[in-house]
Amino acid sequence: MARIAGVNLPNNKVVEIGLTYIFGIGRTRATKVLKDLKIDPTIRVKDLTEEQVDKLRLQIEKDYRIEGDLRREVIGNVKRLKEISAYRGVRHAKGLPSRGQRTKTNSRTLRGNKRVTVGSGKQTTAQKT
Repeated sequence: MARIAGVNLPNNKVVEIGLTYIFGIGRTRATKVLKDLKIDPTIRVKDLTEEQVDKLRLQIEKDYRIEGDLRREVIGNVKRLKEISAYRGVRHAKGLPSRGQRTKTNSRTLRGNKRVTVGSGKQTTAQKT
């Protein structure tokens, strides 16, 4: 099992997909890293040699900000926006979309699944006699 940046890569996945399990590495970046190191992107993670894993680990940790450092940076950016009372910071604080999406409908992810409909609180009518 390959371990890069504190993340265990799944053995049965292709290397290109397995690298995306690391926070901060997507498909494009994974493809670029594998191309730079001349590693076949269709090989499985379990079939990587120790030498290839070491090269991957060194390249990724040297060139890219990933996992903990990246998470800290993102949290710091949001915190800064909140402190200066920017519009985006206010939206983050209220738990609403901050990139211009509509909120009358949709935005269930941020607002929570609050499905308030007319018929939801209706009581049943009395029994027929």
